[in-house]
Formats: sequence, C-alpha cells, structure tokens
Amino acid sequence: MKKLKWISLFLVFTLFLAACGNSESETSDEGSGSSGENTVYKVGIDTTYPPFEFEENGEYTGIDIDLITAIAEKQGFEIEFSPMDFGGIIPAMQAGQLDVAIAGMSITDDRKKVVDFSDPYFDAGLSLVVQEGNTDIESADDLKGKKVAVKKGTTGATYATENTEKLGIEVVQFNDSPAMFQEVANGNADVLIEDYPVIAYAIAQKDLGLKIVGDRLNGDQYGIAVLKGENTELLEKINTGLAEMKEDGSYDEIINKYLGE
Repeated sequence: MKKLKWISLFLVFTLFLAACGNSESETSDEGSGSSGENTVYKVGIDTTYPPFEFEENGEYTGIDIDLITAIAEKQGFEIEFSPMDFGGIIPAMQAGQLDVAIAGMSITDDRKKVVDFSDPYFDAGLSLVVQEGNTDIESADDLKGKKVAVKKGTTGATYATENTEKLGIEVVQFNDSPAMFQEVANGNADVLIEDYPVIAYAIAQKDLGLKIVGDRLNGDQYGIAVLKGENTELLEKINTGLAEMKEDGSYDEIINKYLGE
C-alpha cells in the first residue's frame, strides 16, 4: 500500500511539473511580432521629415504618426515609436529591432528585395509652383522659355537639369528653400520645382504667395513596410485599416490637417 501511495504522489508531482512547463512555454511565445494580445509593435520613424514626421512640444506628430496610430486603434494592436535616422530604419528591421517602418518611404524595387510594403498611402513626387496670380503656367508643357528655380542637391534640381533642353528652360539654383520661394514670389523666376508634400506643407503653414499647379512630375508613392516574409498578419491588418480610413474619410482628414487640401 505504501508503495502504491508513493507511486500516486510521484504521478501527481510529474503532472504538476508538466503543467507548469506548458504555462511557461505559452508565456514565452508572446514577443515582438507575435500574435499575442499584449504584443507591442515597434515602429521606426524619422522625425526630421515634416509634414510626415516631426516633433512638436515634445510630442511626435505628422501624417505618418497620425496614420499608423489610427490604423492600430482600428485594428486593435499596440505600437511604440522608435525615432532614428532614415538610413538606419531598414537595417534595424533586419536586426529584429523594429517590426514596422513608416517614414515617408518610397516604394522602390530595391527596397522590395528586403521589405514587404503595404498598399500605397501617399502619392509624393515633384510639383510645379508659381505665383498665386500666375495663369500662364499650368503644366510642364508651358515651361518653354521660362526661368525655373530649384534647390541645389534635390531631386527637383536633378529633374530640371536633366530636362533643360527638352523643356527649353533656364535653370537657376539656390542653396536653401526660402530663397527659392522668394525668387518666384517676387517674380524673378517664373516657377520652382519642389517635393510636393514639402511645398504643400510650407504653403499651408505660411502665406508664401505661391500655389501648386498641374500634375506631379513623377510618381513616387509612400508605403508602410515590414521585414520581407515576416509579420504578414500585421501587414494585412495595416492594409485593412488603411482601406477603412480611406472609405470612412478619416484618411482625408489627416491629409487635410497637414497639407490643407
């Protein structure tokens, strides 16, 4: 009888240990990128790129910040922002330090080799900008014989210099954006070329006496990224949330808040 009693106690003890082991295993499964209810996804951002991401009064703000925050709320997951230099975001994802990236990141074939992008959430590209009262220039077809102001080292400068003969333009380059803006506002240049979101935000923030005309000159699009082959469930939630926001009007509200469209 004693022998049977000890065997019974041994079996109970063994089952207890097994139960504890399963509990610990289940707890350890909840980590970055898992589907656990308490998962907090780390989101890489670059806070030097207004109007998409910047810091104001100690708070992160901008189109990207508002957008991913709203998507997370709609889809029921939590996020934590990790600000860093833009060039370090994809390497941080590869090192497992980030789950998501939203940083005004253009969707390119090279980046697609490393990350999976969401559906595009913003059409970027270059825009033509003229004086508010200018009615002579409505598109790139109207630029022949015009003086075009650009900022040195930008994609706008590259576009203008590469297409000087084709468009029949005179290009004048400036070291900074305010000087370029002023040149057109004063009538010393006919038009300037600038990144659409940058100039749209600048016009919305201050009366520059300028307006954007015509279609954008190229078709860069921004996307939200996760590491290639990872977090596919999260990417689906992001796409679903983005589609819902475009459908219910909350996406337009965010864009209008910063770009005044």
